[in-house]
Formats: sequence, structure tokens, C-alpha cells
Amino acid sequence: MTDLVIREIEVRSVITKTRLPVGDYAINPYVGCTHACKYCYASFMKRFTNHPEPWGHFLDVKYWQPVKNPGKYNGKEFFFGSVTDPYLPQEETYCRTRALLEELQGSGVKLSIQTKSDLVLRDIDLIRSFPDARVGFSINTLDEEFRADMDSAVSIERRMNAMKMLHESGIRTTCFISPIFPGITDVEAIIDSVENHCNLIWLENLNLRGSYRSVIMDYISEKHPELLPLYEDIYLHGSRSYWECLDEELRSYAKNKGLEYVRNDDTMNRSFDSPPVIVNYFYHEEIRRT
Repeated sequence: MTDLVIREIEVRSVITKTRLPVGDYAINPYVGCTHACKYCYASFMKRFTNHPEPWGHFLDVKYWQPVKNPGKYNGKEFFFGSVTDPYLPQEETYCRTRALLEELQGSGVKLSIQTKSDLVLRDIDLIRSFPDARVGFSINTLDEEFRADMDSAVSIERRMNAMKMLHESGIRTTCFISPIFPGITDVEAIIDSVENHCNLIWLENLNLRGSYRSVIMDYISEKHPELLPLYEDIYLHGSRSYWECLDEELRSYAKNKGLEYVRNDDTMNRSFDSPPVIVNYFYHEEIRRT
């Protein structure tokens, strides 16, 4: 990205308490996200940054004081990537995510990392040293053309290969099928592709709000006009019937495959070699508030 504006900033701490259902603390070593996803719910963060550049065209690199007594977080779950990917391409240069992982080694912290990048493989040995670590990959399509229309992250193939390598190395993995685009995202095909190298499969519906609502609606109107009535029904008239039907279809699909299907609970109680659990987070209240 040639017009990317990068600045380095100092912060008191990079560890923030969170109400998200996937961790006790949220970790974001950067402000902004250069994947520039057209559907990014976190783009609202721009108004707190004093950046005139569009979302996706700026990045603040955080530097913080060393974590004091990291052992006090023993048993707590740290979620890396609640509003920005911790393994952006710039992480290869600045290594802020790696720096924090090194600070937390031996603390007993449980890691949960969410990314769209195979750069996470760089830190595989470091991640494996944490108890109950897990790494999730956001994958909402197997169509590379649609993927490229929506974000500038690495290809779906590279994400899936990284997931496979992590899983084979003994690290729990999650496939985050999000956001599900009505009529476009083939959830069952994605599950069929990843079920042998992940422990969890999260499902989250596409929410449209803020500045990107019109961006996505314009995209659907231009590229998938046959779906425009469906999107208007969901996003202009508030209908939930599509998601309710999809929920029932996926519940039946999971039953036929012998996979557990639950709502709003990603508790990792099953053995590593068990088939993945499918977790439906449609309209999860805590996610909707973020």
C-alpha cells in the first residue's frame, strides 16, 4: 500500500479488559488495520485516532512499558486481535506482537490469537510454549476473487495452509467464518475444507452499520444485483428470517456430519483430536455492542 501512513506512538499499556466472550483481556499492538476490509466493524476506531486518512490507510505502531509482574495474569485469556490484526504485514518489521509474547512467556496466560495472515507461523514455537494457546483464521469465502474484492490480506489458501501447519504442530486452531455474506458465503463448503485441521468453527453474521453499510450495499448492487432484494430485506427492513433459516440448515448439516453445534459457547473442553465444534454467534449481544 503506497499511500500508507505509519507512525510510532507510546502507550501506557497494551492490555485492556474486555467484555468479549472470547477473552478476559484484549490485545491490539497496532491502531488501524492495513487489511482494509470493506466490511470492517472496527473502522469506527478511526474517530479516536486523529487520522484524516481513510481506514486501512494508516497504522499506529504501539510501544509500551514492559509488563510488570506478568504472572498476575496467570490463567487469564488474552485475545490478540479484537480491532486490528496482530499479524499485519508490518508486524514483520516492527515485531510488536512478538515482543509482547516474549514478555508474557512463563506467565500462565492463555493465548487466543485471531488473524488473516500466515505470518503467525513465524512465532509458532513461541505460541506453543503457552498453555491452551489457540490461533484463529478469518475465512468467509473460498472464492479468491470475492476475497480480493473485500480485503488485502493473504489468500485463503495461505490462511488454510497456516491453520493446517499450526494444528499439526499441536496448537488448537479456529476457523472464524465471518462475516457470513448472505447468498455468497458457502458455510458448508468452508467447513468441509477445514474440519480436519481445526478444533473450533465460529460463525458470525454480516452486520452492516456505520460508514461501510453503503459500501457493501453498493457492492452488492453492482456485483450481485440478484441478491439486492435479500440484502434490503435484511439490512433495510431488519428481517432475521435468513439467519434463522441458515441456523436450522447448519444445525441439520452438523448433525448429519456428526459435529456438535452450539450457540454462544466456545468452551474448549474436548480433546485435541476430537472433531471441531461449530459455534453459532449470530446476533451475540456482546459482539453486537463492540
